[in-house]
Amino acid sequence: MSLLQSLLLGLLQGITEFLPISSSGHLVLGEYFLNLEFESLKSFDVVLHVGSLLAILIYFYKDFSNIIKNIFNIKGQSAVFKLFIATIPAVIIGLTLEEQIDSIFRNPKMIAIVMIFTGLIFFLSEKFPKDKDKTKISLKNMFLIGIAQAIAIIPGISRSGSTIAMGLFQGIKREQAAKISFMLGSIAIFGAGLLTSLKIEHNESETLSIEILLAGFISSLLASLLSISWLMKFLKNHKLNVFGGYLIMIGAITLIFI
Repeated sequence: MSLLQSLLLGLLQGITEFLPISSSGHLVLGEYFLNLEFESLKSFDVVLHVGSLLAILIYFYKDFSNIIKNIFNIKGQSAVFKLFIATIPAVIIGLTLEEQIDSIFRNPKMIAIVMIFTGLIFFLSEKFPKDKDKTKISLKNMFLIGIAQAIAIIPGISRSGSTIAMGLFQGIKREQAAKISFMLGSIAIFGAGLLTSLKIEHNESETLSIEILLAGFISSLLASLLSISWLMKFLKNHKLNVFGGYLIMIGAITLIFI
C-alpha cells in the first residue's frame, strides 16, 4: 500500500463512517478498485476506525462529559443504561455471527446488493411522520435502534444510516436520531475495533509501515470530524433520500463494472 492509497482510504473511512452510506462497504469497494487484498488489511481498517472513534469523542465531548459528571445520579445512570441496552444486540451478533457474516458479505458484489437494499430503506423511513415534540427517548426506542446497529454488522449496511432510519421509523427527529447514532456508534466502533485487533495475526500488522498507518489515521480523524459536523447541520432541514439515492446508484454501478 502506498502513502497516497493510505490517505485516500482514510478519507473514505472518515466520510463514509458518519455519512449514512456504509464505511465498511466503501472500504471494501475502495480496496477492490485499488487492487488491494482487503482480507489482509483488517489491521489497517482498525486504525482507520480508531481515527473515527476519536472524532466522535472530540465532537460530542460535552455530551460525554455530562454523562460522566452525572454518573452518580439518576439522569446519568439512565443515559448509561440506555446506551448499554442498545449495545447488547450488536455485541451478541458480533461475537456469534461476525465471522460467518464477514465471509458471506465481504465481497464487492454482495455489498453492492446490500447497498441498494439500504437505500430503499432510507426512502421508506422518511415516509413515517416525525414527532416534533418528542424529546425523551425511551428504553424501547434505544433497544430498537440497537437492533438496527446490530444488523449493520453486515458490510454494505450503513451503521449510522440504519440507526438514524430506525429512529425515524419511531418518530424521532433526524438531528436527534443522528446524535444518538453517533454516541452509540462510539461504543460500537471501539468494540468492533478491539474484537478485530484480537483476531489479527502478528505477521499481518508487519506488512504496513508506521508512516502508512499514521497517514490513514490522521486522514480518517480529520475527515470524520468534518463529516460529523456537516451531517448534524444537514439533517436539520434535509431528508435521508439523497443518501438513499446515492447508495442505489453506487450499488448499481458496482454490479455493472464487477
